[in-house]
Amino acid sequence: MPVLPVQDFDGFLSRKPAQLAEGPIAIILVEDDVEVLRTVRHHLGVGFRHILLLSRLAIDLPEEILPRVTQLWHETLRPNAHVAGVNGVIKAVPPGTWLYYCFNAEFLFYPFSESRTVGELLTFHTEERRSAMLTYVVDLYAPDLTRAPNGVDPDNAMFDRTGYYALGRKGPGGQHRERQLDFHGGLRWRYEEFLPADRRRIDRIALFRATPDLKVTPDHRFSIEEYNTYACPWHHNLTAAIASFRVAKALATNPGSRERVRDMTWRNSHRFDWRGQQLMDLGLMEPGQWF
Repeated sequence: MPVLPVQDFDGFLSRKPAQLAEGPIAIILVEDDVEVLRTVRHHLGVGFRHILLLSRLAIDLPEEILPRVTQLWHETLRPNAHVAGVNGVIKAVPPGTWLYYCFNAEFLFYPFSESRTVGELLTFHTEERRSAMLTYVVDLYAPDLTRAPNGVDPDNAMFDRTGYYALGRKGPGGQHRERQLDFHGGLRWRYEEFLPADRRRIDRIALFRATPDLKVTPDHRFSIEEYNTYACPWHHNLTAAIASFRVAKALATNPGSRERVRDMTWRNSHRFDWRGQQLMDLGLMEPGQWF
């Protein structure tokens, strides 16, 4: 497979090329070489018009998908690497452009994703006067770490079908923020002793419209508070989910946890069937008024 040319991040964005003229655009931050092609194919398959791969690695991709992917050099292993990456793209695209961001070995699912494109999803969300969409990061993990020592096994992936909860989100003065919650569950909940307190939430505003002065924060929230809400004031809205091997990779390979995490399965582990309907049936995302 050909190696995707790596372009300078700032130089490419400053030219405002045609690839940035129209969304939805997916930003994928590549932290290692695990399941990069699968991640790219999945997001092209759900209908993203173009993908920006932010990576310090040279990525091999099939020639037929190269026109829809641009690789930009970005140091993704530095702390909070998504902040500079996502905020740089926000400034470069036309206001109102729908953007999405994730990491390699993460996969977006949404209600009816088996039959509808992400463009259809976002068109409806826009009509509901929403500029951002809450996504839940649902941890995937290998059922057998002796066969998949990095915690990643897409063909036999498991996830937690229960054990999710939400707490009211408080502002600086201790008051509860309207229509904002902190969500918890999955591996981040079961192995919380290995994660800093500010990395234990599973909510992420991964789908959003670019607007002047908008910025993403280190904890995956946004500088505009309405973007951080799970619904509008008058009814429930669409939510989506990101099926992610990212925490499993970290637990299985980091020195502080790899010797102590021998088996990630428990009584509530369930086989992941790679369908959005499965996540919707379990309440891990909801269709709102979209039928």
